[in-house]
Amino acid sequence: MIPEFLEKFKTQIEKYKLETVRISAQPIKNGQTLKINQSKFLGLPYILKGNSYPSCSDGTPMIMLAQINFTEVPELENYPESGILQLFVHPTNWHDMNNYQIIFHETDNQEHQTDFSFLTDKLYEESPIYCEHSLTFNTETEYGGREDFRFQMDFDGLDYFNFQETLPKDQQEQMDDLFYIIGHKIGGYAYFTQSDPRDYDEKLKHDVLLLQIDTDEEIMFGDSGVANIFININDLKNKHFDKAYFTWDCC
Repeated sequence: MIPEFLEKFKTQIEKYKLETVRISAQPIKNGQTLKINQSKFLGLPYILKGNSYPSCSDGTPMIMLAQINFTEVPELENYPESGILQLFVHPTNWHDMNNYQIIFHETDNQEHQTDFSFLTDKLYEESPIYCEHSLTFNTETEYGGREDFRFQMDFDGLDYFNFQETLPKDQQEQMDDLFYIIGHKIGGYAYFTQSDPRDYDEKLKHDVLLLQIDTDEEIMFGDSGVANIFININDLKNKHFDKAYFTWDCC
């Protein structure tokens, strides 16, 4: 809902309307196990039998930070209705954003690997996600994101932050409730603690948010940071997930 004090800007704000899928991540309880093809943060991945497990250039096994099974995700325009998206990173040098793999499986019910004994506890000691999480999803509507380069709202000649400073505290908080897009999500507007990397590269202007993983109770990217996967809108429509890229920043 657009607050009453922003009613005069309603027509402009509604031009920024986008659907997103919010992700609720819950650390699994002792004794709880998730299916191999289930959506999750951390945990064991769905790897087809006969396929190589993702590894780093030095041969070290990567760790899977996220697995999204789109059959569990509410329908979102241009995003898959089925298939599994995975993000694998280097177990210790994940922060350099050079050693990672983004994998997409068209199906989730083929014969898969079951022996992951090589994934030792030591591999996860520096993971930004501290334990396995189960995921649930729900659709929401967004009207812009103050950190996303696409959000260029003009509030009577003022940008977001300068306009916000003219408001009483309760209205400032209502603005942030509407436009401060934090949390785990698929699609919609992206959040950053520093700046949007797409804003500085013309080739990235048509890239959209594929997945956002934010700092949470058992998740910490650097100092209260956030991780994102982006992909060109045409590559998303054509399921060219090998062209997606991983980025993160922190305070």
